[in-house]
Amino acid sequence: MDFWGCSERTVVLETQQGVVLSRMATGSGTRISPRIRPTSKTRTTADVVIPEKLYFRIGEVAELCRLPAYVLRFWETEFPQLKPVKSSTGQRMYRHKDVESVLHIKKLLYEEGFTIAGARQQLRAENKGGDKKQNPLPFPERPASQLKPIREGLREILGIVTARH
Repeated sequence: MDFWGCSERTVVLETQQGVVLSRMATGSGTRISPRIRPTSKTRTTADVVIPEKLYFRIGEVAELCRLPAYVLRFWETEFPQLKPVKSSTGQRMYRHKDVESVLHIKKLLYEEGFTIAGARQQLRAENKGGDKKQNPLPFPERPASQLKPIREGLREILGIVTARH
């Protein structure tokens, strides 16, 4: 069927979350294809403020991160870093660290364009580099002249302690 002389027409609907539904009506049928388009209404992962709570239910995390709960459950199977504890009633309870992980995974997948396998590899690489390296303790810099009396005092204490035993 022609629509004003065209053989197909496209209807575009945009939701508050920035999901765009394109509906193409052709002679052979109708196709609906969802895709994400960044709009001024969408929030990036940097915009999310995580409340100071010990635990979050899956619905709260889904709402915070603007993801469906089934996506969170799927990501638990794909990313070993995402391990929410389960309550006595079997509900998933996400800690603050878990919510941060969800936001980081979302950023890798949705904003940076990683595949699931690529995001998993990226997270693994980040964990390898970050955990093994420890920052040095920040000791104040003192000239050697200030350290000499401290050293002498410590030797004096050591002499007293060893003389008693």
